[in-house]
Amino acid sequence: MSKYSMVMSWSEEDQAYIVSVPELPGCMADGKTPEEAVKNTEIIIQEWIETALEEGEEIPEPHLFSMPV
Repeated sequence: MSKYSMVMSWSEEDQAYIVSVPELPGCMADGKTPEEAVKNTEIIIQEWIETALEEGEEIPEPHLFSMPV
């Protein structure tokens, strides 16, 4: 499971859940269910990182968020 933040929204136009990864510019995927969208996003995150490494780009670290107790 990714440690990157994911933002999910429903696209009425696409009739799909759209997930973007704020720390990785342009990294997004979709799915017919929330679970499918997250699973697809996990794959795209790995592909995004592999491509960035091949191109010598810097890989952003995941942001660590904490919830107050």
